[in-house]
Amino acid sequence: MAETTTGWQAWQDSWDRQQEWYMPDREERFRVMLDMVEALVGPTPRVLDLACGTGSITDRALKRFPNATSTGVDLDPALLTIARGHFAGDDRVAFVTADLKDPAWVSALPHPSYDAVLTATALHWLHSPELAVLYGQIAPLVREGGVFMNADHMPDPATPRIDAADRAHRHAAMDRARAAGALDWADWWALAAADPVLAEPTRRRYEIYGEHADGDTPDAAWHVRTLREAGFAEARTVWRSPSDALVLGLK
Repeated sequence: MAETTTGWQAWQDSWDRQQEWYMPDREERFRVMLDMVEALVGPTPRVLDLACGTGSITDRALKRFPNATSTGVDLDPALLTIARGHFAGDDRVAFVTADLKDPAWVSALPHPSYDAVLTATALHWLHSPELAVLYGQIAPLVREGGVFMNADHMPDPATPRIDAADRAHRHAAMDRARAAGALDWADWWALAAADPVLAEPTRRRYEIYGEHADGDTPDAAWHVRTLREAGFAEARTVWRSPSDALVLGLK
């Protein structure tokens, strides 16, 4: 695979910084996610990194658990190009191109079951009925005693004034970071489109997704209820910020 002009690690780092502009507590949610993996399935998990993007979860899981393995699945050609470049030569990692809206996506996976299925800030591009179907497909992939975790936007509709205050506070901080040179989503993708290696996969990702996701953001209670309906024995929120949450389903 051809190397980008700036290198794969630089693209990983710039993706992290762009995401942290939106979510300054991003590393905290990853830490809690991996704490729960270790607590419930141990330090050598077989991980399915769902809607993996550049492989942010995989990267942190393998640094935390060197004897783990990970399968990343995504549809985005540009982010998968970065992921495959970054992890090239690491036989602990495999990547699969698949559309989670396609019922056949599960058949593309290299393993029939996983200790931990993990995803972060990705499934909000699905509408709730589609996400409920996906949860039903994920449950059989998680082995008995295994876990599924989803960290995403899960605002609480019962607290509009708290939500509004939090939103204003976050956006003020984002404006200050932007003035100091932070890249937003559009800036980052403009840089990717200008890179000789990423230009073509970036063009294809816009053909697939367009400019914006069109899903919705149900609250954490909906996720917990839907995971139990999908077949998880236990489900609950294990971390949250004013706007986001990490829900865990245990088989």
